[in-house]
Amino acid sequence: MTALRPAEQSHVGRPNIAIIQGFVGSMLMLMGSLGVGWLSLASVELRRIPLIIWLRFEPPGAVISVILLAFGGMLLVRSWLRLGQRLHGWGPETRPIILKSIIAWAAPMCLALPLFSRDVFAYIAQGQVMVAGLNPYVDGYSQISNYLQIGADDLWAQSPTPYGPVFLWLEELVVRATGGQPDFSILLFRIIAIAGVVLCVYFVPKLAELHGVNPNRALWLTAANPLFLTNFIASIHNDSLMMGLALAGLYLAAKSRFLPAIALITLSIGVKPITLIFLPFIGLMWAGKGASWPRKVLYWAMTAGLSLGLLWLLGVANGLGFGWVGALSTPGSVWIWYAPIGFLGMVVALLGNALGLNGGSLADVVHLIGRGLSLVVIGWQVFRGEHSRLVRRLALAFAAIVFLAPMIQSWYVVWLIPLFAVTGIRDDWQVKTLYFLVSFFMIYAISDQLDIFPYIDLALNTARQIAAVVGVAFALYLVFLDPRTKTLFRKRFQEPALSAPQ
Repeated sequence: MTALRPAEQSHVGRPNIAIIQGFVGSMLMLMGSLGVGWLSLASVELRRIPLIIWLRFEPPGAVISVILLAFGGMLLVRSWLRLGQRLHGWGPETRPIILKSIIAWAAPMCLALPLFSRDVFAYIAQGQVMVAGLNPYVDGYSQISNYLQIGADDLWAQSPTPYGPVFLWLEELVVRATGGQPDFSILLFRIIAIAGVVLCVYFVPKLAELHGVNPNRALWLTAANPLFLTNFIASIHNDSLMMGLALAGLYLAAKSRFLPAIALITLSIGVKPITLIFLPFIGLMWAGKGASWPRKVLYWAMTAGLSLGLLWLLGVANGLGFGWVGALSTPGSVWIWYAPIGFLGMVVALLGNALGLNGGSLADVVHLIGRGLSLVVIGWQVFRGEHSRLVRRLALAFAAIVFLAPMIQSWYVVWLIPLFAVTGIRDDWQVKTLYFLVSFFMIYAISDQLDIFPYIDLALNTARQIAAVVGVAFALYLVFLDPRTKTLFRKRFQEPALSAPQ
């Protein structure tokens, strides 16, 4: 039986409908952000705009903002699902369509107030710590007299920063350029985040092609994904730049350009040190297929030596050395109920307290066991497995770090999506799992991180409940009622055809 040519395998079915729907959803999120997105107390000019005044300080305006944000976020999820359905075969003609969707859906988010996270305000406060000549690995931004006016979360005010020297320099550069004015600082941080998005958009298809995976489908799974866009652009997380640099380094390593690859991975570590996990796998790539154990150890040492040497130079340049090492535990000091380890720790703590024991200490033991298990998985992926599956092994090791931690944030999941997408996410339970994760974390984001003015007749919990009802109702519609999308969550899938022979 003769195989169909790629042109016969591909079919594009009116994708503009999905793109327009997604643009509408993103615009609704933009409008909702004006009322319940995060706004600094120092943003005096924005607070004087009549529309923003009504949306933020009048109960009807706040309710409308919550509904717009929730409905828009879920409409974007549906648009992403429908775009995937309309691009049958994922031929080369689908690449411009996917890029158009990314631009159309991201553009309104570029103008939105920060959504789903206050981290960007912490970036500004940490930049002021740097400008003041303090050590952000020792001095929290509580040392800055006006940090509450900036809008930074008081939860981390006395914690050392978990970021590397590269991002500290960017924070300082932004604050020096803007004088710490929050609105202009947010704009510059968003441009930095967009640069990371561009790197991901460029390198994801290239990495997918190296693995014989359809590059267009990988791009859709990654960069058109609502979680990717909301976390990296609407929320302005520095994880965007971290992942962009890491993917660029991974691609260069796969092309046997190891020195620039290690430099890019090191810059990624200099943004957030979590990408240290890339180094042993880069070392295995450098050692080559069939390398003996002495050769592997040699190239691990060379990889680590070059990367840590560069980090040492960066530490010397900013005078802070390896202070970030002691701050690595900052994000891991909390837990959340939907993380498997966090949930198990909560159950153990409740049972322990009921028995008269120290439930908190028992929960800490559970969290420690989870971290230990993640180290076991990482070690297994580093020392065992096929050379041709190194990036997949990296993805599994990274997944162990995320899912065996007591705290899982939506942007942690976004770290994983590119690595799994470029090595192949099958059209079966694997892609269904991604659909459910995207839906769940979108619902959680829109019903959790809301900036509700505390002195109006709308309680924060009430606003969250409204958002949750809208989000859950829309998700149930997608799964059980929508004649187009419900099949995605139920039917058996087949492996999509490649756009071209790999």
